[in-house]
Amino acid sequence: MNGWQLRQNIEQALKAFQDTPLQQSALNLFGKLGYRSNKTLPTPLETADRFVESFNKDGTMNTKRAMLDEWESINLLFQLTDNEVEDVDQGRLFDSSEVDMLMDSYLFFVVKLCRPYYTRTKLAQITREINKPERMPPAMVLFQHGEKLTFAVIDRRPDKRDRSRNVLEKVTLLKDIDFSSPSPAHIRILADLSRCELYQQHEFTNFLELHYAWKDTLNTEELNKRFYRELFDWFEWAISEAEFPATGDLKSEVHVIRLITRLLFVWFIKEKGLVADELFKETKVAPLLKGYDRDTGNSYYRTVLQNLFFGTLNTEMEEHNANDRTFSHYCYEDEITEPETLLQWFAQTPFINGGLFDCLDQEGGDYIDCFGNDRYEQLSIPNRLFFQKGGEGPQGLIPLLESYKFTIEENTTIEEDVALDPELLGKVFENLLAAYNPETGKTARRETGSYYTPRAIVDYMVEEALVATLAEQVHPTDGNTKFWGERLRYLFDYAKVFDDASEWFDDDETGRIVQAISELKILDPAVGSGAFPMGVLHKLTLALRRLDPNNCRWEQLQRDRAEKQAKAAFNISNQQERDEELTAISDTFEQYRDSDFGRKLYLIQNSIFGVDIQPIACQIAKLRFFITLTIEQTPDSTKENFGIKPLPNLETCFIAANTLIGLQESEAQLLLQKDAILQFQQEIMTIRERHYLPSNQSQKRSLEAQDETLCKQLENELKKQRNKWIQIQERAIDERATQLPNSAAQERWREMEQSKFDNRLREFDREFENVRKIISWKPYDQNATADFFNHEWMFGVKDGFDVVIGNPPYGAKINQGDLNKIKANAQDTKNSNSAALFIDYAKNRLIQANRQGGIVAFIVPKSLGSCKNRVQ
Repeated sequence: MNGWQLRQNIEQALKAFQDTPLQQSALNLFGKLGYRSNKTLPTPLETADRFVESFNKDGTMNTKRAMLDEWESINLLFQLTDNEVEDVDQGRLFDSSEVDMLMDSYLFFVVKLCRPYYTRTKLAQITREINKPERMPPAMVLFQHGEKLTFAVIDRRPDKRDRSRNVLEKVTLLKDIDFSSPSPAHIRILADLSRCELYQQHEFTNFLELHYAWKDTLNTEELNKRFYRELFDWFEWAISEAEFPATGDLKSEVHVIRLITRLLFVWFIKEKGLVADELFKETKVAPLLKGYDRDTGNSYYRTVLQNLFFGTLNTEMEEHNANDRTFSHYCYEDEITEPETLLQWFAQTPFINGGLFDCLDQEGGDYIDCFGNDRYEQLSIPNRLFFQKGGEGPQGLIPLLESYKFTIEENTTIEEDVALDPELLGKVFENLLAAYNPETGKTARRETGSYYTPRAIVDYMVEEALVATLAEQVHPTDGNTKFWGERLRYLFDYAKVFDDASEWFDDDETGRIVQAISELKILDPAVGSGAFPMGVLHKLTLALRRLDPNNCRWEQLQRDRAEKQAKAAFNISNQQERDEELTAISDTFEQYRDSDFGRKLYLIQNSIFGVDIQPIACQIAKLRFFITLTIEQTPDSTKENFGIKPLPNLETCFIAANTLIGLQESEAQLLLQKDAILQFQQEIMTIRERHYLPSNQSQKRSLEAQDETLCKQLENELKKQRNKWIQIQERAIDERATQLPNSAAQERWREMEQSKFDNRLREFDREFENVRKIISWKPYDQNATADFFNHEWMFGVKDGFDVVIGNPPYGAKINQGDLNKIKANAQDTKNSNSAALFIDYAKNRLIQANRQGGIVAFIVPKSLGSCKNRVQ
């Protein structure tokens, strides 16, 4: 059977679930995939109670966690053993008491659930419980929930200490297959799992080999690699075909990467029904665009995608109805035959915010996105780059994306959806940065020293750093520290039960741990694609979910912080703004009481920070955080903005800067401690804090304008303070001179002291330029990189960080001028390897200054040997 016929058969088998009994449909589908057997129970199970009676005789299954009340039915379809794999069909029935004799096999169950939607975690939880009975082979479960199917399979191995017991490991799911209208991506994965396709790849001869073939095919790493290869081919094609404005140092690669990140985000939120599918169907879009031509035209990006990015996702809806979207904030209306149809599709998308879809054109300056009727000629992205079919040459980006299944929830070490998750963005980013650079003949990865860190390593490092930090900051009530670290480690273990935290911690310990988490400051100084900050967010969210399942403690801590800031408000207007912030906190937790949204929102704002020398890296990191906040929201078409809370602005959470170049303390920096200067600083920090969560675009732009105005006023105040300092120094020279006995002595004194002061002034002015550099830094320019780093001014973190974690670049090229500045500040190393310099900087300048140190967790190259011996 050829591949096309196989996919047709799978699609027909899936559609049969609409009008054929479930058990018959399931057997038919597995039969089309090449899996069938007459080994089954003589009497159907049908009910959850019968399953428990037949298979849970040892009582190991937790019936509550298995959610038995939501099982409408369950049936064992068949058992697959070596005999079936070898095409020897013994064709007999077996009793459940015989099952334990056939461990190298799979039981195929079909379960019908009563609700239409279940999270990945819930389905994985049920699968885990079904597989708990000790004397039962592994079970592959096919769930039907509403008009969706989910395949679930679990890794299971014998316990190393007790071979009679099994250890349940990762649950892998192929989730939410729409059997009424199956996606090409799901059909493709099912075809890859078919017996004939697997045999061509693996040539298995027994069940165990078949099991490993399944495992390899369901491995998301392999899925990701295939996606990377195809996307990279498109990336190179787009660079060669598209034309971008010549703007500063921005290369075509950066423009294409930004396009990919924006479209990938749209693709992810499309999974939540927040973007109309019609916008990506050529047959739907082409009739709306005047003179549309796939091969020679370039109108799709301009009229559809740019209007989606900048006119829809970046523009708030005043009222929720199709008519509130008008061409007053869109462009290219004269190129569209039916603008009302396009507006109706746009009307299905809420205001997202977050900065990802900010148009980067600068009035009177550089055009980067070229959005506007008078700008588009500087930009040309051909239609074929989006819609060309694979058989006609390189595959267009949209057919490429349609051939994969996306999930908006990041996979974990214990549950995994066979789909592309947000972590892939990090891998895609690293892959694209490794693109060949024709100017240098080397890869961008080698130039910057960047490298992607696998999830397992990230999870391990994050967990160890958080456990060590919390163990230092919070102590057990009974003073027994022997097992305290292990008790804390439980909080970050995905495999543990969620609802038993009260058995591990008393009320006082729980409160103090949640308080400590709220006060953490964690930095990745070479953030890359955001793997470590995202790992920190997931682990801390998991801990809070276990400790504070109803968000009551967490909400109160956010209110306490806002009230404290309100009391310190410096004017009535600011106090009013703080009151509004308290209301916003209450609204957030009222809407998301049982969600991780509030946990993540305030962890990102107050605890998690990242720096990278590449602006596009910060863009990718922010994108992953946008997605993780989006997945916690449930669309509601009856509510304003579809019930979606606009995403925060992360410009002051993830910044582009040269981490290693700090500005040394100097006499000029003492000016920053003057009362007038501190007043400006406080106002600016308040604005940047408010900028995190503005209610609309106009408020956001207003805050940015206020920030710029205050920075200019601050700079003027600094100049005044400089002049005052000069006057004070000159007055001191005069006063000392007048104490001398005669005019000749006075003149000699003045000349000598003036010469000294002139030298001192030149040094002061050099230092003063660094101070001006600090205050003139603008966090809102998405293409700028600061050539220095100052965590107090950039993040508002005065006392340093509790944890500095990451995979700093090693072997990165550093120009001699920057290297001299870095080495001037280094304390423990003379090593010029960038990794050694990061270690030195983290230990001596970034960790908490107000106590005996903090945690630095870095991956370092073997070439450094022992960090202690080589770095210190």
